[in-house]
Amino acid sequence: MRRCTKCGRDLPEAEFYQEKTAKDGLRGDCKACFAARRKRWYDAHRQEEIARVKAWQQANAERHNENQRRRRQRPDVKAKQRAGHLRRKFGITSEDYDRLLAEQGGRCAICRRKPNARISLHVDHEHGTGRVRGLLCFRCNNALGDFDDDPELLTAAARYVLGTR
Repeated sequence: MRRCTKCGRDLPEAEFYQEKTAKDGLRGDCKACFAARRKRWYDAHRQEEIARVKAWQQANAERHNENQRRRRQRPDVKAKQRAGHLRRKFGITSEDYDRLLAEQGGRCAICRRKPNARISLHVDHEHGTGRVRGLLCFRCNNALGDFDDDPELLTAAARYVLGTR
């Protein structure tokens, strides 16, 4: 146990970051106090910090890109990024996506093709309301987009294909 110099709480040593220059090898403030202080500093210096990080990334592009490649290969990171994308863009969870996929028999809602092993099905949604309609393969999703989701155009295309203009 050790006492935090900021909040005064007695906490296990695991709640303190390491610091090489300290006598016992640990920071004086606990992780929670350090995080709160760092957040306050970031909020007050946000633009400078963004500029500093961007400058470092540009000056060390090769190193930065390699770090990003390594990070993206981690399965936990891929899953978190995908979950965040689904939540931000469509307002659904990974579980919602998996449920939709199961309801569709693991296939595209239009052409019934199975997705390729590397690329998941696209979440199809109404652009006006954001309501999720289903999961589509790349080709079907693009086709709907090319027809601007316009039922009249899609019907005209179906008539054309059927030869009954």
